[in-house]
Amino acid sequence: MNVLVLGAGIIGTTSAYFLAKQGHNVTVIDRQKSVAMETSHANAGQLSYAFSSPWATPSLPLSLIKWTLGGTSPLVVNPNVSLETIKFMYRTYKNCNSNSYEINKSRMLRIANYSQKTLIDLESEFDVNYEQRKQGSLQLFWSPKDLEKAKQDMAILKKFKIQYEVLDAQGCVEAEPGLQYIRNKLYGGLRFINDYTGNCYLFTSELYKKCLEMGVKFEFNTHIESIQINNNKVSSVKTNHGELTADNYSVSLGSHSPKILSSVGIDIPVYPVKGYSITLPVLNDTDAPQSTIMDDKNKVGITRLGNTIRVAGIAHLTDYNSSLREKSLHSLKKGLNNLFPHAAKETNDINFWTGFRPSTPDSTPIIGATPYSNLYLNTGHGTLGWTMSLGSGKLLANIVSGNEPEISLEGIDMSRYKYSNKTNLNYG
Repeated sequence: MNVLVLGAGIIGTTSAYFLAKQGHNVTVIDRQKSVAMETSHANAGQLSYAFSSPWATPSLPLSLIKWTLGGTSPLVVNPNVSLETIKFMYRTYKNCNSNSYEINKSRMLRIANYSQKTLIDLESEFDVNYEQRKQGSLQLFWSPKDLEKAKQDMAILKKFKIQYEVLDAQGCVEAEPGLQYIRNKLYGGLRFINDYTGNCYLFTSELYKKCLEMGVKFEFNTHIESIQINNNKVSSVKTNHGELTADNYSVSLGSHSPKILSSVGIDIPVYPVKGYSITLPVLNDTDAPQSTIMDDKNKVGITRLGNTIRVAGIAHLTDYNSSLREKSLHSLKKGLNNLFPHAAKETNDINFWTGFRPSTPDSTPIIGATPYSNLYLNTGHGTLGWTMSLGSGKLLANIVSGNEPEISLEGIDMSRYKYSNKTNLNYG
């Protein structure tokens, strides 16, 4: 079949790779000049398979109050709040209960586990260098209460047979020597033994080269104007370079997916949660992070990528405003210095970046068929697009090809949405 993939981020590129591998003629279109130029470009760098968790936790509402009173919140809401922002916040709030949390985390872990296996298979087929490290990840605890809250996660991890270690403060320092300067502040941590790290942009660029070898065509600087529907199926996609046709179409446009889909009556609850990152050169290897460290209390992730350190965090609800916020820069610097005070070189040449995480209220992506017979979705991965990318791409390719998916689609496809007819879907 001829398949047109909309979007050349990590999700669109992995989709194209697995579609081509299954024998299809694939074309990828993107408005940028190359692959992974938006949300995939400078993300946290974490392949957090075991740490895959929803933003909507039972403790989130109380945490928001504490953050607000403390004056340093990792969640920032634009004062000129839009209706779409209010909808997203309300839908997320509805998921802030123990039952929803367990269901959502289980779904996320199912995709994440599948994605890790898929990455291992891919690495066995050809060499790919993306500054990868396979040294696990570490979630920090600051108090006994943090450990108590993590016990629900541990129960779910056991259910999925995911390996982890509960560490005291000394154990955290042994895993990450650079934490020695804050040993007395730490209570302990949860170490996920089989988590990885890696540069998402580098990986996408390497996979892009492989796709070209396989005959995949990439059309960059191509702006999508509309999707044309005829007889309950997509007939073409109109772009600034003309009309493109295919047998099947897959949408992997991240936070911009709702814009194009709403024009054909598909209303998905994907919201652009703005995130920030900084990338700095390593000053001293011993004092720098060796893998990934998650400070869940302050919603900051710190990752080692080659000779640099990536610090990512902040959830900024400001619709599609892409301006860089100075306060976020200071928050990320503070997040790094609080944990690794001697890790990075003092430099004015900090790579300060922002991107939109395509987030759903339940943190679970949307992968699979739509009411239109030849239109498919692979979007809504939130903060975990890099983590879930390989599994999501292979899952999408199997669905398009009519092959039996290797994992259950329960809670992942569009069946979790209610719709009254085939051209008007609404979030339920």
